[in-house]
Amino acid sequence: MTATGFYPVLMSDDVAAASSFYREALGFAVVFESDWYVSLRLGAFELAILDHRHMTVPEGYRTTPRGVIVNLEVDDVDVVHHHLTQEIGLDPLLSIRDEAFGQRHFIVAAPDGVLLDVIQPIPPSEAYAAAYAEA
Repeated sequence: MTATGFYPVLMSDDVAAASSFYREALGFAVVFESDWYVSLRLGAFELAILDHRHMTVPEGYRTTPRGVIVNLEVDDVDVVHHHLTQEIGLDPLLSIRDEAFGQRHFIVAAPDGVLLDVIQPIPPSEAYAAAYAEA
């Protein structure tokens, strides 16, 4: 098998609003857009938004996401934090902080109950360094 893509598809109550969030807050560009599905791209990364009521979603799974965290890894989390909190006006659910496990990050709410965790890798503490696989 040769993989040609692998990306999340987030189910949504309001595809247009969710798409607008990722475009305006993070700079994603539209690749495909219909009233029930939008495919977005940011550089080499893809994200899709799907109306949870669409017939392609199997019965019993036509719900909006809950308990989903989407990680966005960036090279300067402080710049993104300023953009999302000061320019876009989002309130962090988790304030920006350095974590011993090797992340500087913060979390904001995205549409449909999705959490957006914006992360910049930093050196982990000695206690966590051994948990990382050798590259």
